[in-house]
Amino acid sequence: MIEVRNLYKQFGPVTAVEGLALSIAPGEIYGLVGPDGAGKTTSIRLVCGALLPSPAPDGETTVIQIGGFDVLRHTEQARTQIGYLPQRFSLYEELTVMENLRFFAEVRGLPTENWKPRCTEILAFVGLDPFVNRRAGQLSGGMKQKLGLAAALVHRPKVLLLDEPTSGVDPVTRQDFWQLIIRLVAEEGVALLVSTPYMDEASRCSRVGLMQKGRLIVEGTPAELRRNLDDRVVELRGQPLAVLRAAANADQEVEEVQMFGDRLHLRVKKGSAEGVIARLTQAVPASGGQITRLRLIQPQLEDVFIALVESGL
Repeated sequence: MIEVRNLYKQFGPVTAVEGLALSIAPGEIYGLVGPDGAGKTTSIRLVCGALLPSPAPDGETTVIQIGGFDVLRHTEQARTQIGYLPQRFSLYEELTVMENLRFFAEVRGLPTENWKPRCTEILAFVGLDPFVNRRAGQLSGGMKQKLGLAAALVHRPKVLLLDEPTSGVDPVTRQDFWQLIIRLVAEEGVALLVSTPYMDEASRCSRVGLMQKGRLIVEGTPAELRRNLDDRVVELRGQPLAVLRAAANADQEVEEVQMFGDRLHLRVKKGSAEGVIARLTQAVPASGGQITRLRLIQPQLEDVFIALVESGL
């Protein structure tokens, strides 16, 4: 449903996207993750046709296809297949919830007999049906995002592009929003491309791609990516954290120490976890610290991505 090859974008001397290739099937959620400035937003804008790509080097052909339509040559046909939710709320704050949906439905060419039942259906789906007459400017941040999603879905698109859709909303709203997304993909079979800074959201995706400096450096299912660090992440909890961190950094088999809330994740060399645990069991108390938990754990996506970024791929 989404097919991208040899996608490049330059802004002066800066290469924002370099050789991006994506293939996303109906019913699949593909998550783009990466640090600020990695090229995630630019990539989504290129895919939906909001930006024109730069010429590919060496005469390579750039391909951006949505539902079989070439975005560069058949832009309007391709756009009919797309629902797009940008980072910032872009609807009309002086209009009501229903007036916003009606506007976008009519812009998309839906006749009255179609847009009315569709708007009612989609507002019920996102949970905004009690607020049809409330002005959009009076909605909370989470409700605005739900309205943006409803507007993106009003014309029944086959492809949904979401650019960091839950940034700035509370954890409960994020959870609620993702339940809507998962339900939508299951019920309507859309192909979904989403950028997110949150690793718990990336874990919900069918596949994940990590972008760094405009390049897609690795992709796979969350399980496949986590396997890269199997048996190499040790969790260390206790007090004081400064003593725990110093003891861990002093061990030659520990490659990296990262803070995860009230605990530390230690990335250790392959095959060294048992030795690290045994040494820290002695080293931490000897340094005046106290261990409450020290164990080998399953790696999280944060662990994987931190390791990949630090490797300089």
